[in-house]
Amino acid sequence: MQIKDVNAVITGGASGLGEATTRSLVSMGAKVAIFDIAVERGEKLAAELGRNCLYANADVTNDEASRAGIARTMAAFGKINLAVNCAGVADPGKILSKKGPLSLELFNRVVQINLVGTLNIIRLAVEQMVKNEPNEEGEKGVIVNTSSAAAFDGQVGQAAYAASKAGVVGMTLPIARECADYGIRVMTIAPGLFDTPMMAGLPESVRVGLAQTVPFPKRLGKPSEFALLVRQIIENPMLNGECIRLDGSVRMAAK
Repeated sequence: MQIKDVNAVITGGASGLGEATTRSLVSMGAKVAIFDIAVERGEKLAAELGRNCLYANADVTNDEASRAGIARTMAAFGKINLAVNCAGVADPGKILSKKGPLSLELFNRVVQINLVGTLNIIRLAVEQMVKNEPNEEGEKGVIVNTSSAAAFDGQVGQAAYAASKAGVVGMTLPIARECADYGIRVMTIAPGLFDTPMMAGLPESVRVGLAQTVPFPKRLGKPSEFALLVRQIIENPMLNGECIRLDGSVRMAAK
C-alpha cells in the first residue's frame, strides 16, 4: 500500500507515538482520523495539519464512542484502509504493596485500555476494510498495533501493563490468519524505551540512566522512528502476523 493512498484511524493519535505517526502520514499525503480522549490536543493537532486530518473524541474502551468515530471517519474519507493502535496507559502497581494487594480496578483499567481497546478498534476497522476494493496485491487494509518490550521483559510493578501488552502480541497472529482471508494484514510493534509523554514524567537523572541501558543506539527511541516503522509496514506487503521489537536490543532488568 502506498502512503498517499492511506485513509487511517490512529488511536492515541494526539500525543507520543501516535502523534508522530499522525504527523508523518499526513506529511506524505495520507488522511488521518485522530481517535483520542485529549480533546484540546486532538483538536489543535487536527487544525494544524489541515483538511487531511480530523479529530474524534473516541474512547477506545467505549463501543458507542468508537463506532461514532468510525462513522465520522467513513463520512469524511469514504473508506478506512489503515488502523494504528497507539492508545495506552502504563499505570504501575505491585502485587503486594504497603497499601495491600494490587487493585483489581487498576489491573482491569490497564487491560481494558491497552488490550480490549486495541481489539475494539481492530474489529470495527476490519468491518469497514472488507468493503474496500483490493489493490494489485489483493490488499484491502493494514492494522498496526502497539505492544511493548514489557510484554517480554516486564519489570516489577508492571504486571498489568505487561499482561495487557503480551495480550496484544498473543492475538496478532490469530487475527492476521483470519484477516488474511479478507486481504488485511495485521502487525504489532513492541517499542522499548522511547522519549514519549509517559517517559517525560520521570526525573532527568532517571531518563538518562534508562537511556544508558540501551545497547545501541545508546539513547531513548524517537517517536519519529516508531512512525518510520509504521510506514515501512504499510509499504511492505510481506510483513504480516508478526511482532517487531523496536528497542535497540534492550532487555529490561527486573527493577
